[in-house]
Amino acid sequence: MSEREVINGVVGSSARLDKALADATELSRARIQALIAEGMVAVDGEPATSAKAKVTEGAQFAITLHPATEPEAQPQDIPLDVVFEDEHLIVVNKPAGMVVHPAAGNPDGTLVNALLHHCRGQLSGIGGVARPGIVHRIDKDTSGLLVVAKSDKAHEGLAKQFKDHSIERRYLAICGGHPSPREGTIATRIGRSDANRKKMAVLPDNSTRGKHAVTHYKTLKTLDSCALIECQLETGRTHQVRVHCASIGNALLGDPIYGRTPAKLRPVLKSLGFERQALHAASLGFVHPLSGEWRIFEAEMPGDMQELIDQTTR
Repeated sequence: MSEREVINGVVGSSARLDKALADATELSRARIQALIAEGMVAVDGEPATSAKAKVTEGAQFAITLHPATEPEAQPQDIPLDVVFEDEHLIVVNKPAGMVVHPAAGNPDGTLVNALLHHCRGQLSGIGGVARPGIVHRIDKDTSGLLVVAKSDKAHEGLAKQFKDHSIERRYLAICGGHPSPREGTIATRIGRSDANRKKMAVLPDNSTRGKHAVTHYKTLKTLDSCALIECQLETGRTHQVRVHCASIGNALLGDPIYGRTPAKLRPVLKSLGFERQALHAASLGFVHPLSGEWRIFEAEMPGDMQELIDQTTR
């Protein structure tokens, strides 16, 4: 059985306890309220008894989380676009619409289910029973490249590279409007939105929440009311490209959370049935964790994004 996880931290500002802890962590207020009711929250070494209690800036807290219980993923015969494979790892080109690993609402039909069938169960066990071999993720409706570990040694080597940001990741995206300047760097903190805990947002530079995120972008092609851009990631935060593009006024076309498609382009997206963020993980480079060789893999832009470019080319 998994050990319980304990989140330790310091309250960043005086507020109601549930709000202060939600601001200091990535947990929702509702979950924190439930944990307080179960006696799983302590403030300055004393059990917290009320979510409404006032807590002061600088107070130390400890939140104990129940061990995660994950259903064991089952192999499923789902076609895979395999870009590279050896005994240690596999690189796949994930289609838009496929979830990476089983979770609430998506118990099967995921990339993990397909990999378990393709690899005959030979995936790293470090990811747990629901996500064996998974070292990183891309969103359900983002297409493109992922590397998956087949051995624990490969998993550890790849995870280290993701942690120290030495992985090379290049995305292609179609954004609304034309970025100005045409190329640049977006460096911000990204964390949970105060307005909607299901969304990520750019946070103030002096915030105690969130994580530092850096995206280098450049315009590859100017289109009608939109543009094809390339985004090179220094960091890999949740929804990073989507949040950063939206933050400079160039949200990705079709993005249901962060985007607002220009009125002129709505009929185009509707005619194409384009209902996802226009984002594709086009290139992935890393040092092979066993051979020490630098490897870089590329995946062509998917047909739906190419059609969108064709329809908006001046």
